[in-house]
Amino acid sequence: MEARAVARYVRMSPKKARQVIDLVRGVPVDKALNILHFTRKAAVVPVEKTLRSAVSNMLNNEGTSKVEPDHLVIKEAYVDMGFSYKRFRAASMGRAMRIRRPSCHITIVVATHEDEQ
Repeated sequence: MEARAVARYVRMSPKKARQVIDLVRGVPVDKALNILHFTRKAAVVPVEKTLRSAVSNMLNNEGTSKVEPDHLVIKEAYVDMGFSYKRFRAASMGRAMRIRRPSCHITIVVATHEDEQ
């Protein structure tokens, strides 16, 4: 059994989110939460929220009521590029320079330890 959670349009660069996702990919959920708790990056907050949502989805699925949260493993975790908001900032000599504010989509799939192998 597996369950997934997707956080869409997170107002953060995908590169910053991938740095955190790479820390927890393939790790058991309890260890991943511990890693996220002690990591000092801004991307930890949406990644941890998405991970907790995936675990909750797994526990609330039909037929998975007997699954222990301690036996879950992060099967897949990846970050995709989202929409970039275009904004303008004043520049020298009366010009306007365009800046992009990127967003990303965070996807986490958890599975039981037996399904991972």
